[in-house]
Amino acid sequence: MTTKASSYYGTGRRKSAIARVWIFPGQKGFSINGRSTADYLQRKSLQMLAEMPLKNLRLDDQFRVRVNVVGGGLSGQADAISLGIARALVSCDEKFRSPLRQGGFMTRDPREKERKKYGRKGARRKFQFTKR
Repeated sequence: MTTKASSYYGTGRRKSAIARVWIFPGQKGFSINGRSTADYLQRKSLQMLAEMPLKNLRLDDQFRVRVNVVGGGLSGQADAISLGIARALVSCDEKFRSPLRQGGFMTRDPREKERKKYGRKGARRKFQFTKR
C-alpha cells in the first residue's frame, strides 16, 4: 500500500552551490529563496535550465516547486536546482527516473574549483622562468 505524501524532497549540488528542493503535487508555482524564478535568476537561459526537468516530463503545471539555494554563483545554482528537481521527481514516482536519466538531469556534474597550492600563484600557475 502506497500513500501519497504532501511534498517530496531532493538535494542538488553543482560547484559550491547547494539547492534544497521541495515539490508539492497538485499545485502550481515556482519560488527560489522566497522570490520568483524571473526575479532570482535574471537570465532567461538560467530560468529555462532550472525548470528543464519539469518541462522535459511535461509536468510544469502539476507541481509547485520551492527551492532554498545557497553558495556559488547563479549558473551553478541553476544547475543545482535542476538536479534537485530531478531527484525530487524521482522520489515522487520511480518511473520518472528513466526519462530524466536519458535527458541528462540525474547526473551530478563533479567539476569543482581546484585549490591553490602553497608556493604557487594559483592552483597550477608556476612562477615565471628566468635563465640568469
